Amino acid sequence: MGDLLAGKRILVTGVITDASLGFHVAKRAQEEGAEVVLTGFGRLSLVNRIANRLPKPAPVIELDVTNPEHLAALADNVRAHVPALDGVVHSIAFGPKDALGGNFLNTEWADVATAVEVSAYSLKSLTMACLPLMEANEGRGGSVVGLDFDAQVAWPGYDWMGVAKAALESTSRYLAKYLGEKNIRVNLISSGPVKTMAANSIPGFEKFEGVWNEKAPLGWDLRDSDPAARGVCALLSDWFPKTTGEVIHVDGGLHAIGA
Repeated sequence: MGDLLAGKRILVTGVITDASLGFHVAKRAQEEGAEVVLTGFGRLSLVNRIANRLPKPAPVIELDVTNPEHLAALADNVRAHVPALDGVVHSIAFGPKDALGGNFLNTEWADVATAVEVSAYSLKSLTMACLPLMEANEGRGGSVVGLDFDAQVAWPGYDWMGVAKAALESTSRYLAKYLGEKNIRVNLISSGPVKTMAANSIPGFEKFEGVWNEKAPLGWDLRDSDPAARGVCALLSDWFPKTTGEVIHVDGGLHAIGA
C-alpha cells in the first residue's frame, strides 16, 4: 500500500468486469490511498459484484454518458458518498459493430455518431457533470484522466473507433485550454492493447499481440493492466501539477518505433 493518492476522492467510470481497465485503475487508486466511487452502465448488479472484489468495496452509481438526466444527477449522486472530487477517470468507449472490422468505407453516420458521442464527446459531458464537485474541493482543482488508444496512425479493423480516439485526444486538449483557469488538468493515458471485454469486440484484435511483441522496446503483456493503471494514478496525483493537454504513452515504447 502506498500514499500517492492519500486523501483523494476519485470517480472511476467504465467498470464492466474485473478485466476492465477501469477496475484496475480503481484497485491501484485504492492501494495508493484514494477513496473511490464507481460508475457503471447496464448490468449494475454485475458491476456491484465486481466492486466488491476491490481492496475496499466501492459504491456504484448508474451512468449512461449519453443520458442527460444521468449527467444532470451525477453530482448529487456522487455527493451521497463523497462531498467533492479530486479526480475523474474516463474509461468509456463504444463503437457499433458496423463501425469496426474493415467496414470503414461503408459505415453509416448513425454508427459513426454513436462511436464519437460515447467515446469522445463523453469526456466533455462527464467533465462538466463533475465540475461542481472539483470546484468544491477547497480550491485545489482536480485532475481528469482519460484512457486512449494511439490515434496517430490507422490500425487494422479499428476504423471509426480510431477516428473517435482522435476526437478524444482533441477534446482533451480543448478541455485543458478552457479549464486551466480553474486549476483542472486534463490528460490522457495512451495504453498499449489490453485484453478486456471491449478489446474482444474489435475484429482482429489478436493481431496486436504480434505487433507489440516484435516492436515494443520494453516489451508488452496484453494481460497486464497495471502499467496503464499506474500511469493514470500518477496523473491523478499531485506529481504532475503543471501538466495538462498531454497524451502520455504507456505502451512499452511502441509509439516511438518505426516499421
